[in-house]
Amino acid sequence: MKFGFVLPKGDAQTAAQFARLAEESGWDGFFVWEPVWGIDAWVCLSAAAMVTEHIRLGTMLTPLSRMRPWKLASETATLDNLSNGRVILSVGLGAVDTGFAEFGEITNRGERAELLDEGLEILTGLWSGVPYHHSGKHYRLNLKEDFFQLPPPPVQKPRIPIWVVGAWPREKSMRRALQYDGLLPNVMGEDGKIRMGPPTAEEIHQMNEFITTNRNHDTPFDIIVEGETPGADLEKARAIVNPYREAGATWWIEALWDEPDLERVSSRIKQGPPPGESDI
Repeated sequence: MKFGFVLPKGDAQTAAQFARLAEESGWDGFFVWEPVWGIDAWVCLSAAAMVTEHIRLGTMLTPLSRMRPWKLASETATLDNLSNGRVILSVGLGAVDTGFAEFGEITNRGERAELLDEGLEILTGLWSGVPYHHSGKHYRLNLKEDFFQLPPPPVQKPRIPIWVVGAWPREKSMRRALQYDGLLPNVMGEDGKIRMGPPTAEEIHQMNEFITTNRNHDTPFDIIVEGETPGADLEKARAIVNPYREAGATWWIEALWDEPDLERVSSRIKQGPPPGESDI
């Protein structure tokens, strides 16, 4: 299992400082959130790339349905080259209560799902580094052979890893994630709404079985769990994480979303990730 840390708040300088601290403290990944309007995620991650060497860098997460896919393709490929192949892209529909309506973004879930699917197709097509054509319901692209100054593709092959939100047990949502490189699991409650909090280890086990049965690609596939562990109590931290590890999760993302004090965030980063199965 690998361990990432998501920065709950802060500007690009903070991101650079904390990403370097996370790398020095043994974390495998450093993530930032991407708001509708606010501190730019890709500027933050570029700043982080300049002061780190090997830690993975990504968003948690990018609401692709409200973005121009070619702009995101440019940002991600540029950062992947800058960081020598360390980008992870997490995508989903996004939370509409973070400013979608205020800025005139589409809020209808069905339409956002269509935009997400088309956006992913375009994103991966543009990453190929060759002229690309797309004709869909929402987007049309026709890059001809003489299109000026095609940018370099990402360093990573076959592509930058894409983690996709999947709503368990909705099969259509889960199968979208299976087309790519990782699952960011949400769990639907009996009321048809996303349940708050992380899935249980048993639910991760069920998802892992679904993935094993239904995924047709032979490339690596990640299952990501987001939560909190006490950095000062390694035994308790291991007890929280290990059931997920045993159930098939491959990444644990430490997320202190409700912590307003960056000094406390810094302290948690310094304490390092939860211990491995036999590290205590």
